[in-house]
Amino acid sequence: MISITDLWKSFGTSPVLRGVSLEVPAGQVSVLLGGSGSGKSTLLRMINGLETFDRGSVRVAEIELPGSPGTERDAALLKIRRKVGMVFQKFHLFPHLTVLQNVIEAPVQVLQMPAPQAITMARQLLDRVGMGFKADAMPGSLSGGQQQRVAIARTLAMSPDAILFDEPTSALDPKSTAEVLDVMRDLAKAGQGMIVVTHSIPFARSVAHRVHVLSAGSIIEAGPPHEVLESPSNPVTQQFLKYVQQA
Repeated sequence: MISITDLWKSFGTSPVLRGVSLEVPAGQVSVLLGGSGSGKSTLLRMINGLETFDRGSVRVAEIELPGSPGTERDAALLKIRRKVGMVFQKFHLFPHLTVLQNVIEAPVQVLQMPAPQAITMARQLLDRVGMGFKADAMPGSLSGGQQQRVAIARTLAMSPDAILFDEPTSALDPKSTAEVLDVMRDLAKAGQGMIVVTHSIPFARSVAHRVHVLSAGSIIEAGPPHEVLESPSNPVTQQFLKYVQQA
């Protein structure tokens, strides 16, 4: 469903992605691992059109995303963003709207969904992520984990085929991290396609169909989690896993 082929990107003279290729079939979960600056977040931002790329190809379903700015890229992005949602490290909830209003905003404004239908759907999604009891609360009154679960519900409200998660628990305490990862596990069990940047090895081991390890902008190792996480062949992967598990 998501196909990346020979993707290259530099910021000025500094290369951040070097010939990255990966395939994520519909309904599957791919986890991206790697140290800071390895290119994981940049790759997600390119899939969702938040960054341009120098060469290579990005395809979502049958939609080809041009690498350079222009009307063709803009038209492709409108289609892709209806198919691919994104959950960031920061929650980006509208502080002046209630939890419920945050979730219905995009379906009503973008999809032109009737408000009563959107409200019914939003309440179901909030219940699904364990936040139905906070529907009328303001974001500022919620914990970080609660805000992130609302952000996931807001993304689900657009009925995406796939969701990109960019280190969604990096700013959370251990309890909130566990709550968010539990929601993501439930989504995976329900067949939600996902690409996840995370340092949670237990999550990758239990949920991912494939694990990709990035270093210096390249995928240095990829495969099923039991292979990559239990018997990594690349010394950089071995060192990274040792570091993460000791942290």
